[in-house]
Amino acid sequence: MSFSKMKKSTGNTSNLMDELNKISSGSGKKDYNDERFWKPTRDKSDNGYAVIRFLPPVDGEDVPWVRVFNHGFKGKGGWLIDNCPTTIGKKCPVCEANSALWNSGLESDKDIARNRKRKLQYISNIMVIEDSKNPDAEGKVFLYKFGKKIFDKIQEVLQPEFEDEDPMNPFDFWKGANFKIKIRKVGGFVNYDKSEFTTPTAFADGDDGALEIIWKKQHKLQEFIQSDQFKTYDELKSRMDIVLSGGSGVATSAVEVSEKKDVPYPKSDPFGEPKAEEKAEEVSDSEEGEDALAYFERLANEN
Repeated sequence: MSFSKMKKSTGNTSNLMDELNKISSGSGKKDYNDERFWKPTRDKSDNGYAVIRFLPPVDGEDVPWVRVFNHGFKGKGGWLIDNCPTTIGKKCPVCEANSALWNSGLESDKDIARNRKRKLQYISNIMVIEDSKNPDAEGKVFLYKFGKKIFDKIQEVLQPEFEDEDPMNPFDFWKGANFKIKIRKVGGFVNYDKSEFTTPTAFADGDDGALEIIWKKQHKLQEFIQSDQFKTYDELKSRMDIVLSGGSGVATSAVEVSEKKDVPYPKSDPFGEPKAEEKAEEVSDSEEGEDALAYFERLANEN
């Protein structure tokens, strides 16, 4: 798709609406030092501020974000830190184990399932407009990983709740808006609630030449949801068994324990998800805005 074709389709948000509907209906390998990624810097009090611009889909892609689920938890045999295969519609042994634990009827099992639940992150292309703690990043295109709280703010402007609010596509070069990232620490957790979009305005003064240069610097997103970014079912189950058993090689996964308790795996839920009314939040504030896998790796390194 050429830049001119992309510009002509700028008012068409049907692809974004379709993707939001998929998310609403519920329908690997990692480089922790990937310099393509930017994240806001926080001070010693965990406060932070930056201004970014979300960018439109790259050539060949229809949606300006991808969703990735992952797991991070510690067992007797160390840490399991991996992408969740449910991201690409495949079965996950960790989710299966969590489902069996959740449906056992025991609160202690539910606590274990909550600790091992999958975490959600989104990845988009951005340009950093203002970052006083890292001025070298200003004016450059990066990938940005963020959580549900920030995505909710994107969804709120794409699909306003009230009739007096006009929808706005924040990924649009010409009719989008800058995004102020405001980070605080609330109740011991990193909080993004005060983050907000500014008044819609054309990016780079609407200069098509400058915008095309930015557009061509963006990164492909689909690579993050290719099969080579995820362990196979057997590989992930083997790793889970080692983590839970302490490396003894004895099969002591939560699924097998639950089977001994005669707790059936719910056939109605192929990915091991608890029922919607029972399910805990996918993301806690502590992982918001931070690569969840990097977050758990940092915890692992601190131990």
